[in-house]
Amino acid sequence: MAAAKELVYKGHPLRRKDNIIYFGSMAEKYIIMMQILETKKVQDLDVATKVSVQLQLTDPDVKSRDRVVKKSEKASLYSAMDVAAVWLDRALAQK
Repeated sequence: MAAAKELVYKGHPLRRKDNIIYFGSMAEKYIIMMQILETKKVQDLDVATKVSVQLQLTDPDVKSRDRVVKKSEKASLYSAMDVAAVWLDRALAQK
C-alpha cells in the first residue's frame, strides 16, 4: 500500500481536520491554526467566507489560551493562507 502524499504549501505541511487547517510542523516552535467559521455555496461547492487565523506556540508546557501569539480574521481562505505563510515564516526566522 502506497503512503499518502503530504500536502505542502510554501514549504510547510498542511493538515485538515473538519473545518480546522493546521499549517506548519509540530516539531517547530510555531504553527498556524486556521478555522473556517463561515461558508457559502458557489454552485455545488462550499467556499470559505470567514476564516480565523492564529499563530500559536507548539510548546506543550504552555497553557492553551497562552499559546496564541497573533490572531486575525480573513474574508477568504486565500487571504488567510497568504497571511499565515508570512506570519509562520517570520516567526520561525526569529532566533
